[in-house]
Amino acid sequence: MHSLATAAPVPPALAQVDREKIYQWINELSSPETRENALLELSKKRESVADLAPMLWHSFGTIAALLQEIVNIYPSINPPTLTAHQSNRVCNALALLQCVASHPETRSAFLAAHIPLFLYPFLHTVSKTRPFEYLRLTSLGVIGALVKTDEQEVINFLLTTEIIPLCLRIMESGSELSKTVATFILQKILLDDTGLAYICQTYERFSHVAMILGKMVLQLSKEPSARLLKHVVRCYLRLSDNPRAREALRQCLPDQLKDTTFAQVLKDDTTTKRWLAQLVKNLQEGQVTDPRGIPLPPQ
Repeated sequence: MHSLATAAPVPPALAQVDREKIYQWINELSSPETRENALLELSKKRESVADLAPMLWHSFGTIAALLQEIVNIYPSINPPTLTAHQSNRVCNALALLQCVASHPETRSAFLAAHIPLFLYPFLHTVSKTRPFEYLRLTSLGVIGALVKTDEQEVINFLLTTEIIPLCLRIMESGSELSKTVATFILQKILLDDTGLAYICQTYERFSHVAMILGKMVLQLSKEPSARLLKHVVRCYLRLSDNPRAREALRQCLPDQLKDTTFAQVLKDDTTTKRWLAQLVKNLQEGQVTDPRGIPLPPQ
């Protein structure tokens, strides 16, 4: 390796040195003695190395090492004894898996290997301590990175798993940040036609989603969050695209979305205001009004 201390900066040479370090850290993941530092260094570099995901996926033993990091903390989940140090370490491993989940070259193989399922035990946890919150949030980040790609195969895979009830539980009782990512995941599933059809296929599925969204609206009226409200409104608007869901929402849409409860929160958010107006319009259309202005059920 060249010494760069006295030489003038030469970007290609520096890049080469960085590449050598990346290869070294990837190799070090295979050894339990050097793994922790390698996880830390690689997770810091994941934004700046465009092809890190294929390098991780195709290098010998790397994914097995990352899965070992995940499985190693299962015993700390129940009873909940997870420490900050354990949480930080496994979250560095999760950050590298998120990198693999996001990359177009590795995403399909990542799904085919069912790797997201290894994260679901973390989403099942309910402890409110910071190490657990961080663990849940980082795990949601991996699923969020998958749905952000808007790929049909991602939605098809997620619908075969228990991700919807897991997200709904976090939407009901997680931290604001976790709720936001979980609601974003649900929103992305709903925006896919297969996802919308799946959720509206049975009354039980729809009513569970509608009940949690309703609870969130109530909570948001007491503790406003413009970012979280935006995702909630988008979920409702998308549900209103389904005729059966639209009929049910006419009965159960929270009053707070029909009155001026959120006028102040949304005063600068034209997108969410437009979505909310469209939602109310969707629910009014198809309703027959009698001369006194009272909506009548369609004949």
